[in-house]
Amino acid sequence: MTSVRWTRLSERGGIRVTGSERVRWLDGMVSQDVASMSPGSVAPALALTHQGRIVGDPWLWVFDDHVWMDLASAAIEPVQSHLDRLIIADDVTLTAEGSESARFTLEGESAASAACEVLGAAADAELCTVDFEGEALVIACHGLLSPEGVQLRIAASHAEALEARLSTAAGLVAESPEAFEQRRISTGVPWYGRELDASVLPAEARLDAAISTTKGCYAGQEVVARMRSRGRVSSLLVRLAFEGQHAPAPGTHILVGGKKVGEITSATDHPSEGAIGMGFVKTAHAVDDASVLCGDVAAKLRVPVGDETERAAAEQ
Repeated sequence: MTSVRWTRLSERGGIRVTGSERVRWLDGMVSQDVASMSPGSVAPALALTHQGRIVGDPWLWVFDDHVWMDLASAAIEPVQSHLDRLIIADDVTLTAEGSESARFTLEGESAASAACEVLGAAADAELCTVDFEGEALVIACHGLLSPEGVQLRIAASHAEALEARLSTAAGLVAESPEAFEQRRISTGVPWYGRELDASVLPAEARLDAAISTTKGCYAGQEVVARMRSRGRVSSLLVRLAFEGQHAPAPGTHILVGGKKVGEITSATDHPSEGAIGMGFVKTAHAVDDASVLCGDVAAKLRVPVGDETERAAAEQ
């Protein structure tokens, strides 16, 4: 078995959506096509303001009797508060869950097969629940840092036992939360509370995978559709490669010609890549390998394939 990294995620929880009208209602609240999702499926989504800005970025896990919105802990209260206001006469109940359960992530090309072998997951299931020492263990097949991954959720009372199982399983390698964060920044994955909040538009953070282009109306859709058709955004998320041994702190201004064009949102001293980070810069400056100053530290921008086209469209 190819080595798979696993990490216990202490800052992860969710919202349980129940009620007879949960699917119809949730379909009108988030960017994903919930109505087309069958029980046992998973998909990324966005909860947006009516101005199209990001309230939260849940993964949806669809069960027979509820939908689980898997979220960063910091996003639970804003998302629940936002969605609660949109329940009018609907048979829908939102229940926030945080420390009651424990979350683990397995990342790597063999994560699904590892979960099948170590935990007894169904080989072809996106979402399943298995018995683990008398407790329900939820297994959702999707990554947080890459397409290949598996997410685990279990009652907090069984977290230590599950951690012990993962620690002794062949082919699984424990990864600290700090190393997970370094890998997140290295791969350029935006995170709620760092890159994502109610000031950010989905297109700025390149979150197209969480948006259905075929479903009906939902909160924020008009703005999302307008941004897509016009191809215009004021800022784009980029990765940063800093000169020197230490990365500047988040919040440091990104400068071109002495003028602020953006701000660092995440930064770390990576053990093999050196000082790296992420941040938003004005679209006109989102050019791969462009030189910038972050405070008094020189850096190069790393722009994903495809963003050059977006930048050119925005300048027209």
